Amino acid sequence: MARPLSEEKREAILTAAVDLVAAQGTGAPTAKIAKEAGFAEGTLFTYFATKDDLLNELFLEIEAELAAALLDDYPADGSPYERTRHIWSRLIDWGAANPAKRKTIRQLKVSDRVSEASRCRASGLFEEIVGRLEGNLAGHVSTEYDAAYVSAILDTLAETTLEFIMRYPDKREHYKRAGFDAFWRGIAR
Repeated sequence: MARPLSEEKREAILTAAVDLVAAQGTGAPTAKIAKEAGFAEGTLFTYFATKDDLLNELFLEIEAELAAALLDDYPADGSPYERTRHIWSRLIDWGAANPAKRKTIRQLKVSDRVSEASRCRASGLFEEIVGRLEGNLAGHVSTEYDAAYVSAILDTLAETTLEFIMRYPDKREHYKRAGFDAFWRGIAR
């Protein structure tokens, strides 16, 4: 009878993969990932049959963590501005607290090693968030902008905001506020 897999080992492999993919990209060798996790390379393949399986699982794990963070303590009774600002603040706070995961997810989003099925599953994780944002922005956004365009603006401003927060951590709240203000005013009717 096969021994049950250890969740601690699986998590150690994923943590090591975050660090190495952030530093070296998706070309980071599995031997290095296993070594960083404290295991032999064969152990990694006990948990993930292929490197692509590992990268796809890593992609989904990070996306699930981010999606959960964005809705944590969501102020359902707040104004559209407050609800949208909440999502923005959670996005910035998560990104600032998780620079390696942020860099890893950026690498994985452009990698052909992440399957279309994983991308669809990740997209599904954000359906509720997208729906809430669309509802929040319905009376605020110019009708000439479609949802994908507004989402791209949000993502780009968040990345820029996070880059400045990383450079100037003592100005975190200033940049977080300035980034949201630029977004909110920029999409207004």
